Amino acid sequence: MRALSYPLVGTAVLALLAPGPVRGDDRGVVGGQAVSSADAPWAVALASRDRFGPMRSGQFCGGALVGRTTVVTAAHCLSREVLGGDPSDVKDLRVIVGRTDLRTRQGSELPPKSIWVNPGFDPETNAGDVAVITLSTPVPENYPIAMAQPGDGAYAPGTSAGVYGWGDTIGNGNYADGLRASQVFVLEDEQCRRVYPGGQEAVYQPSSMLCAGVLQGGRDACQGDSGGPLVAEGRLVGLVSWGSGCALPQHPGVYTRISAVAALVQQHSAENLSRPPVVNPQPAAPPAAVAPPQAPPPAVVPPAPPQTAAQGPPQPPAQAQVAQQPQGAQPPGKAP
Repeated sequence: MRALSYPLVGTAVLALLAPGPVRGDDRGVVGGQAVSSADAPWAVALASRDRFGPMRSGQFCGGALVGRTTVVTAAHCLSREVLGGDPSDVKDLRVIVGRTDLRTRQGSELPPKSIWVNPGFDPETNAGDVAVITLSTPVPENYPIAMAQPGDGAYAPGTSAGVYGWGDTIGNGNYADGLRASQVFVLEDEQCRRVYPGGQEAVYQPSSMLCAGVLQGGRDACQGDSGGPLVAEGRLVGLVSWGSGCALPQHPGVYTRISAVAALVQQHSAENLSRPPVVNPQPAAPPAAVAPPQAPPPAVVPPAPPQTAAQGPPQPPAQAQVAQQPQGAQPPGKAP
């Protein structure tokens, strides 16, 4: 997933695969498989060609639509360490909706109307890793996914879940062009406490974090997947936040527990998120896209922030360790 310091930048896609390590040549999540945005319309990409280069639409993190104008993502994706400045300084920041392949102009590129980054986010522990982006244009009513609430049965250990994204597929900078997904399982909190007790790695805090993965390794989110959705039983249960490496045995990924931040998200949303989203297997056409520049300006690589114990050089919000991406800054990688 990510390195132990910062959440993974990029998205990880949900794929219902057979148990056990899975490897392949074309994945966007470690151990994943291709998924269409039509089947996961709530999975979005955060992008800036100016900061991360024109390749792959400038994608650096993931997010999830929980309302027609409300996107949730990881707070670390919008940090100075990742963007090289405040989000307001990134004039071409866009939320890409309905685009399976980042090399195309499919779907829409929507500018944010406002951005709220949780002031309680602790970059040392990764607690409170959530941010809310309000879109300037609403998406179709059948795009959003419902957020899991406290007490939701989807958090039961052993529950199958899917992580979605366009991030690193094998942990060496091999970023996916298309949306990918990988099947993981919700794990016991005690398992993650033993894996991440503190010290050189971050401390797992079950009150605000969720642990999911495959203990034998082989499936996980990775660099460039930070802020992306973890979905179980049709509900958003987590956001890619941090972890140790990508898909390593006995080192599952750690996600922001959505039920712990759902009230905060509602508080900073311009709409009522309590109404169940419309379910439609064939989503309507996305809103009018903001046309990407015909000739994107040269990529500007943000200054590299100091390395943390669990994360490598500053990358777009994703798991701590992020491999370099061509023509621009790298998407954040996972990290505790």
